[in-house]
Amino acid sequence: MSSKPEISYSKAKKTVEKLRNEIQRHDRLYYIENQPQISDSQYDKLMRELRNTEDAHPRLITPDSPARRVSGTIAQGFESVQHIVSMISMDNIQTEQDAHDFDRRIKRFLELDELIDIEYVCEPKFDGVSASLTYKNGLLRTGATRGDGKNGENITQNLKTIKAIPLRLNNDSRPPGIVEVRGEVIYSTAAFAKLNRELTKEGKPVFANARNAASGSLRQLDSSITATRPLDFYGWGIGHIEGFSYESEWEIIDKLRNWGFKVDPRISMFNNIEQAISYHHEIESSRDKLPYDADGVVIKVNNKKFQRELGSTAKYPRWAVAYKFKSRQATTTVNDIIVQVGRMGVITPLAKVEPVVIAGVTISNASLHTQDIVIQKDIRKGDTVLIERAGDVIPQIVKSIPEKRTGKEKKFKMPSHCPSCSTQIEKEGSYYYCPNLSCPDQVKGRIEHLASRRAFDIKGLGEKIVIRFLQEGIIKDPADIFSLKKETIIDLERFADKSTENLINEIQKNKRVTFDRFLNAISIRHVGQRMSQVVAENFKDLDTLINADEQQLLEIDSVGPEIAKSIVNFFKIESNINTINKMLDAGVEIIYIQKVKSDKLSGMTFVLTGTLENYTRDEAKELIESLGGKVTSSVTKKTSYIIAGENPGSKLDKAMSLGVEILDEKGIKDLLK
Repeated sequence: MSSKPEISYSKAKKTVEKLRNEIQRHDRLYYIENQPQISDSQYDKLMRELRNTEDAHPRLITPDSPARRVSGTIAQGFESVQHIVSMISMDNIQTEQDAHDFDRRIKRFLELDELIDIEYVCEPKFDGVSASLTYKNGLLRTGATRGDGKNGENITQNLKTIKAIPLRLNNDSRPPGIVEVRGEVIYSTAAFAKLNRELTKEGKPVFANARNAASGSLRQLDSSITATRPLDFYGWGIGHIEGFSYESEWEIIDKLRNWGFKVDPRISMFNNIEQAISYHHEIESSRDKLPYDADGVVIKVNNKKFQRELGSTAKYPRWAVAYKFKSRQATTTVNDIIVQVGRMGVITPLAKVEPVVIAGVTISNASLHTQDIVIQKDIRKGDTVLIERAGDVIPQIVKSIPEKRTGKEKKFKMPSHCPSCSTQIEKEGSYYYCPNLSCPDQVKGRIEHLASRRAFDIKGLGEKIVIRFLQEGIIKDPADIFSLKKETIIDLERFADKSTENLINEIQKNKRVTFDRFLNAISIRHVGQRMSQVVAENFKDLDTLINADEQQLLEIDSVGPEIAKSIVNFFKIESNINTINKMLDAGVEIIYIQKVKSDKLSGMTFVLTGTLENYTRDEAKELIESLGGKVTSSVTKKTSYIIAGENPGSKLDKAMSLGVEILDEKGIKDLLK
């Protein structure tokens, strides 16, 4: 029996190009425009023909081929990838008054008359998983989760399985050298319902909500599993871009559409804040008809020049805000009110409620925050209460319903002693806290935090193992983690040789940590992940910070009196210094990334264009600004220099026409000598 003759390379090349274009066209019609033109079986036939032709001629295989979306590879874990531009979160607002205040703050900051209208771009706030896609010369190279904002997890292979994500930017003969496209990975409402029905039939646990389902699907180590999940992707922004400039948020939306991304058709541009508020109410009234979960509306200043002038605080961009929908609510019963001790010693009342489902999530606990709130809302054990998911995320009790009381309800009273260590509780303002730094619950919390992804990132050191080590007396404080030995752990029940060795290796390889992660890891009150970054950027090393006074700290933008006092007090406590020294003696190494500051470039204005070889755009900008220079986006007669890399674009032409001096990377180095 004769086999089918293999087609020639030249013919195969033409066949592959034709099939790819045809498949990409149908992908766009089906996943982006929702207008399929062929049946699933016809589509599968095209895909089989493409795959078979590529397999016969491996030289024709390219990273952006539709046949290569599902690699089926199994990763050992997700490596960290740095975002060129940080993916910081947005501040939330809840009311019309908040929206007007947001508008007024912008005008004050920009020194605009209050009667002047600001244009806003508004869009539904997806309740999904944010992702960043980096394209180089039009090809998708890297896909990552948001992570801590600066670094995310590399999930490129999994993101490539999502058909709504183009592997190559469409309709662009001269794509940007580099562009970070931002967007949201979601489960549609229909797809999520179908997934849970299938899991139920198979006797497997169902997902609590669509966001969890999307996150779980994206973090599969085997990308072929992700490929079976009907994930979707909506583009909503650009982080970093080289070789292309834009002057408005709306221009970005148009560019995303043109490149082949699905963009929500409800995204709209408005002339003022009143129209943006009306849009919010309109979307909220129809939220149950949306094809996905949304918990609010994002309002962004349209003008990019304004955005750059507004900048960001330590946590949020000043030019954007999330206007949240009213919370979902239900009634339930308070079965008990207990207290829990956080890693900073704060003691928080917690209501244990009769489980109730709100917006697809089963709620059994609700934070009561402080005793004052419990008293103010008059919440008692046994009460019937109105509970909500604030921002559709955090469960909280809105109010008690006194008319349903039977007389058996019991008022809450804060205990006089810590439930974890029996130390007498102290009060600071509205908060109660345990002053004992050796309190077991605090130690447990601090150790768990130290091992977390945004601190030392020690995988495998979870809550159950920390509790076990504390119970066995193997560790007594966070520093003991770094002195753990295999022979100390191996004899414990359920600790196998391989798992013990893996944990020890994980601890050893993560002893080197950047200064900001170290500060986050040691649990200074009021100093979270973002504030740790701010402080680390303003002190050359740990010793300098330890010896700083409150006034030095207050000179840093974003550091207020409470934070400054907390940092100074933390380093005054001898046991904290002992713990730090113990960590350093055990081999912990702090990596310092210093920013050299001078006024060498003071009074000079620079414009960056094109792709630089040795710097990212942000790195070049930070270097110039650290030396007193200013970086702007537009070339004018006042521009001192334009720094041009590869594919510089129209800015270079404008600079030449205005007689602005042009530098390459060697020119930058010469200027800095």
